[in-house]
Amino acid sequence: MSWPWPRWIAHRGAGRLAPENTLAAFRIGAAHGCRAFECDVKLSADGVPFLLHDATLERTTNAQGDAGARGWAELSRLDAGGWHGPAFAGEPPPSLQAIAAYLIANGFALDLEIKPSPGTERRTGEAVAAEVERLWHGQALRPLLSSFQPEALRGAQAAAPRLERALLLDKLPEDPVAAAQALGCVALITEYRLMSAGLRQRLHAAGLRALVYTVNDPAAAEALIAQGIDGIVTDAVDRLPQRWPEGTAG
Repeated sequence: MSWPWPRWIAHRGAGRLAPENTLAAFRIGAAHGCRAFECDVKLSADGVPFLLHDATLERTTNAQGDAGARGWAELSRLDAGGWHGPAFAGEPPPSLQAIAAYLIANGFALDLEIKPSPGTERRTGEAVAAEVERLWHGQALRPLLSSFQPEALRGAQAAAPRLERALLLDKLPEDPVAAAQALGCVALITEYRLMSAGLRQRLHAAGLRALVYTVNDPAAAEALIAQGIDGIVTDAVDRLPQRWPEGTAG
């Protein structure tokens, strides 16, 4: 399969240099030359896809409690930036629609991790995929939908079967290639220490792409590039992408 993606993917925007999963983080990542981004998406209580990693609000906003229990009108008024520093105070959690407008206008790629609130895996996968289909309609470069939750990927496949999907793994099952194939995925994304040269070769032989997260160490990145890795999710957007040519995996 053709693979239009840059090798380097900015984790949660540029989630160490700015408040993660905010438009500010995407802009700072772009200022460092990033052309592909990763972020997390879940649903508000009234079904609006918005960016947030955790199931609860306290770590990255000025509120507390279950993120999925609040409506978008309330969520959109939260401060999702002040925790990172006063320069970002007042930065709101963005909707997927707001992020799509920025990415499409600039021609940037997106690895969109479906991060359902507990118990909403299928519904979140369906809703996110439908919204991606709507927002990126007619675009040549559309998001790669990824998730640790197989049921979210099944929901995405049912709602928008033409969108490409990737299985995320933080531990390897007996046959990770078969696990990705069973979900109709085009790629496998593992924690980087799980990705061996042998697994990468098996994925490529099966017509799948091999990506890893979250690589911030130059030696680890160099070894993965030498193996022929297709994508590297990193927090170190101010260091690692500048050290090696960008390019794509081909």
